[in-house]
Amino acid sequence: MNSELKSTIVRKILPRVEKPAQYLGGEWNMVRKLPGEVTGRLCLAFPDVYSIGMSNHGLQVLYAVVNRLADWACERAFAPWPDFEKLLREYRLPLYSLETFTPLSAFDIVGFSLQHELCYTNVLTMLDLGGIPLRTVDRQLRDPLVIAGGPCTVNPEPMAEFVDVFVVGDGEEILPELCRLWLRLRESCPDRREALCQLGQLLPNCYVPIGYEVVYDSDGRALPPRPTCAGLPVVIRPAVVADLESVPLPTRPVVPNIECVQDRIAVEIMRGCPWRCRFCQSTTLKRPVRFRRVQTIVDAVVETYRHTGYNEVSLLSLSTSDYPHFEELYQRLKEALAPYRVSISVPSLRINEQLRLVGEILDTDRHSGLTLAPEAALDPMRARIGKNITNDDLIAGCRRAFERGFERVKLYFMCGLPGETAADLDGIIELAEAISRLRKELVGRPATVVANVSNLVPKPHTPFQWQGMARREYFVQAHRRLVSRKRMRTVELKYHDLETSLLEGLLSRGDRRLGPVIEWAWRQGCRLDSWTEYFRPEIWWDACRRFGVDVDLILHEPFPLERPLPWDHIAIRQGKAYLENEFRRSLILPAVCPSSAQDCEEVGPAAGGNSPRGD
Repeated sequence: MNSELKSTIVRKILPRVEKPAQYLGGEWNMVRKLPGEVTGRLCLAFPDVYSIGMSNHGLQVLYAVVNRLADWACERAFAPWPDFEKLLREYRLPLYSLETFTPLSAFDIVGFSLQHELCYTNVLTMLDLGGIPLRTVDRQLRDPLVIAGGPCTVNPEPMAEFVDVFVVGDGEEILPELCRLWLRLRESCPDRREALCQLGQLLPNCYVPIGYEVVYDSDGRALPPRPTCAGLPVVIRPAVVADLESVPLPTRPVVPNIECVQDRIAVEIMRGCPWRCRFCQSTTLKRPVRFRRVQTIVDAVVETYRHTGYNEVSLLSLSTSDYPHFEELYQRLKEALAPYRVSISVPSLRINEQLRLVGEILDTDRHSGLTLAPEAALDPMRARIGKNITNDDLIAGCRRAFERGFERVKLYFMCGLPGETAADLDGIIELAEAISRLRKELVGRPATVVANVSNLVPKPHTPFQWQGMARREYFVQAHRRLVSRKRMRTVELKYHDLETSLLEGLLSRGDRRLGPVIEWAWRQGCRLDSWTEYFRPEIWWDACRRFGVDVDLILHEPFPLERPLPWDHIAIRQGKAYLENEFRRSLILPAVCPSSAQDCEEVGPAAGGNSPRGD
């Protein structure tokens, strides 16, 4: 324990910040191992604030995995709010771990979870505050190994200059192996570059950017990086935990000191999704589909309750109602938890015949709302995007839920889909209002329906990766059309911030040339970009102009099907041929990505403002 640092933080800084408990540590179920008791130390550095990071189930899983090792300690750090960052810099104090108040620079390994592209500047904040050089090339052999995992690793290139090793795929089995290997290589190799290249040779699920170079085609597009160190793989394969039962569920999760986004027991009941939605990156990254046994889940939930006292449990997966023993699991959990008055939350329901069943077995104990993701409102568009559901199933499921006392429905849609028409947009409002009226027909009062509309980003390693993202003008007109069509006061329309979506698209589809853009935006003050009150998009677009990044080419121009993609050096389990086949199947119906305001019937004057390129 760094007592001097802790004393300074407690006396001089915490009284001057909001929610100081998030920087104090000492939480229930926290694991603290003294440095002399272990041979290696890992800090899981979550690049968002405490209330978000402590709600992340993956963080709790990896924390438990590493701390089960007798020779390793795992600690935690989170991105600071601006008030805390300012005071750390004012007093020249480092960002530290919550367990022992150890500066990040003193760890053997610092691991980031890249859940979302808009957290990239937070990584730089944490490295800088932690006393770690930002760029791999500036680090010495004794500096911490900076690793990253999570969904953003499937296109690691924008962050390649800042991360030593990207861990692709499931982390539970490979992370302990990587930790122990790094200590051996650090002792046996003459310099950091040699150690990193050897690590990449020995671990086929790890991508070491320093051992690869990027070549650019004549049209300005990046080609997949190619190895410059002998023995490095041309393609990085994802790590896969074949048997979920072999990885114990965390039954002593750290209980946060402050209220968080998810204050409940979280238990992963299955990994992967049996469906093949063409817009969804998770369904390709998380295959194959794997299940936990009912008894394993029930035992873990009861034990976790005894170690935490939470009054709600959330059943996690990409499609929870597709768990093959869902009804049995739900009933057994209800029986086991009844004495404790613990409710059950099912956050991801699929709209199919299972929803009709779910409507029968779910209750409204502390819950009166249902969350569903039809994605599109009309069946032809759903066929195009691979969402194999019908409105009949949706209406039938909502009917059962309303009959059992549910009052609210939250619906998730997308706009900017390939081949989208004005009818598809109108259908979003028509479907939401039809569901609201359905409850009035049944019980005399309409349902409150919230229609959330996101802007499609064609992500890497999805069948739509060859598509360009719809342009700014299209989304502006689409959003206006949705607003103009809404009539019922019981239907609330929300749509995702456009600037955020455009930046997400740029960072997810970009290449290594975005590294200087990210660093410059960060140096100009970009922090917590996923938080509306701190997001400053004008800095990002200015950075792109400053460094000559062709935003239009990266973000909006489609890729020819036959050409290599900038992220082809990262593989998915199904292979690229699967994605190509799914893309061709989506073209059976006319599918032209909307590219201008004229592709959507105008409902008002075009909005002002500059394009991402500043045109």
